Amino acid sequence: MRKLTWLITGVGIGFVAAHFVNQTPEGRKFFDRIGQGAREFNDAMQDGYRQGGEALLQDVEEALKKLRDKAE
Repeated sequence: MRKLTWLITGVGIGFVAAHFVNQTPEGRKFFDRIGQGAREFNDAMQDGYRQGGEALLQDVEEALKKLRDKAE
């Protein structure tokens, strides 16, 4: 229970500190860079997921075609 209390306290202090840092021009630039990095990471993950899905779909289509050819 003490660990949970320390975790919650640390998160609260972090939010307060982030609020004060965000009030300065340098802090806003810092958080903008962090946000941009997160967006780029998210876009890369989505692209990879789509490419993986397309490759899987092609594999399934090829397997179905082979099954059809065997059945004929």
